Amino acid sequence: MKRKILIIDDDVSIRNMLLIVLKDEYRELLSAADAIEALKILSDEKVDLLVCDIKMPDITGIALLKKVKSVNPELPVIMITAYASTDEAIEAMKLGAFDYITKPFNIDELKVVVERALAVKDLKSENVQLKEEIENRDRFENLIGKSEVMQKIFSLINTIANTDSSVLIQGESGTGKELIAQAIHRQSPRKNFPFVSINCGAMPETLLESELFGHVKGAFTDAYRDKKGLFEAAHKGTLFLDEISEMSLHMQVKLLRAIQEQTVRPVGGQQEIDIDVKIISATNRDLKKEIEKGHFRTDLFYRLNVFNIKVPPLRDRLDDIPLLMTFFLNRYIKKLNKDIVGFDDQVLEILKGFNWPGNVRELENTIERAVALENGRLISMQSIPRELVYHMNAGSMIPESMENFFFNSGLKMQDFLDSLSERLLVSALDKCDQNQRQAASMLGINYRSVRYLLEKRQNKKT
Repeated sequence: MKRKILIIDDDVSIRNMLLIVLKDEYRELLSAADAIEALKILSDEKVDLLVCDIKMPDITGIALLKKVKSVNPELPVIMITAYASTDEAIEAMKLGAFDYITKPFNIDELKVVVERALAVKDLKSENVQLKEEIENRDRFENLIGKSEVMQKIFSLINTIANTDSSVLIQGESGTGKELIAQAIHRQSPRKNFPFVSINCGAMPETLLESELFGHVKGAFTDAYRDKKGLFEAAHKGTLFLDEISEMSLHMQVKLLRAIQEQTVRPVGGQQEIDIDVKIISATNRDLKKEIEKGHFRTDLFYRLNVFNIKVPPLRDRLDDIPLLMTFFLNRYIKKLNKDIVGFDDQVLEILKGFNWPGNVRELENTIERAVALENGRLISMQSIPRELVYHMNAGSMIPESMENFFFNSGLKMQDFLDSLSERLLVSALDKCDQNQRQAASMLGINYRSVRYLLEKRQNKKT
C-alpha cells in the first residue's frame, strides 16, 4: 500500500520541485496551494505525512499544524521555513511538528527527514497494531502469548477456574507462575473474595506455620495478640503457595492435614477454624524427583497436583518475545513519560535472539532499564546490557561474507583478528577526528588499549 504525502506551499515552484524530488514508486504525492485546500484534502484522504510551509497567506502553517494535531496527533508534519524564521520553526516543534527544514534546503537532507518521519509513522502504526493484537487475541488477564503452548494454557485456565480442585504450576523462575495463579482466581467464582499469596521458601518453619495458620496471644515470645493466618484470611478465596518445594517435611504434614480437613488450628490454640479456600501452589523444581530424594511427601503431591500447568521457559516460546517486548515498552514509556516509538533493528534482533535465562521477568527488567536510559526515539544498543550483546551467537553477529573471506584467505585466526582490530581502530579514530578517548568509548575498550593498539600498529610499520 502506497504512503500518501501531502505537500502544502503557496509557491508553485517549490511545490513542483518537492513533487519531483519526493517521487517514489511507494508513494502517492498530493499538493495544496494553501491551508484551506489542504484541510479539504485531509477531510477526504488518509494521509501519512504533511510537508508544509510555515509562511502562507490567510492561514499560516503554524495555525494549520495546530488544527491538524488537534484532529490527528499521530500524523507527522515536517515544516519548511526560511533561515530568518527559525523561532517559528521552534514553536512548530513545541506544537508537535516532527521536524523542520530551512530554505534553501538540501535535497538529500529533505529526503532523509521524510524517510525518518515515515519510518516513525510505520513504527507507531505497528505498535498500535501489536497492542491491539495483544489486547484482543494474545492477552489473557495479565498473561501474554500467541504461541501454541500459551494458548493451551489460557484454555486450561478457563477450565480449571470453574472447579475448586487444587492446581500445581511448574516452571522456571520468572516464567509468570503467580500471574497464572491470579488469572485462575480472577476467572473463578471466587474472584470477589481474597487472593492471598505467600513464598514458602522466604521464611523459617516456625514463622511459616504462624503465617499460614495464625497464632493466639502468648503462643510464643512476641505473640502479644491473636493473629489471623493466611488460610483464614483467604476464606472463600484463593491461597497461592509459591515455592512449595522449599517447605519442610514437618510443615508438609500440617499443610496436608489442613487441605484434607478444611480446618486449621492456630499455633498455641485449641479451637479448629473452618476454612474454604482454593489451593494453588507453584514450584521451579521437579516434585517427582524431590519425592525420590525424600524431600517431598507423595500424599501431599497428589493433593496439590489435581490439575497441573507446566509453564514453558521464554526460550521455548520465541513467538511471544516480540509481543512481550512491545507490551513492556508501552508500559514503561507511559510510566516513565518517554517519547520512544520502538526498537533499533539491531537491538530487536539481539532481544529476540537471547535465551533469557531469567525468562519473562528478565526481559521486563531489561526493557524497563532500556527505556529509563534511552534519550532517543528508538531503543538503541547503548541502552541494553552489554552481556546481551556478548552472549549473542557469534555466528549471527558475523556476516557470512566475512566468514567466507576468512576461510578462503589462508590467514591464521589471530592474524585475521589483529587485522580486523586495526581496521576498526582506524575507522573509529576517523569518526572521532583522531580523538583517542572518544574512539576508545566507541569501541568499548579503555584508553590504554587504544594506545597499545596504535603502538602495535606503528611497530608493525617500522
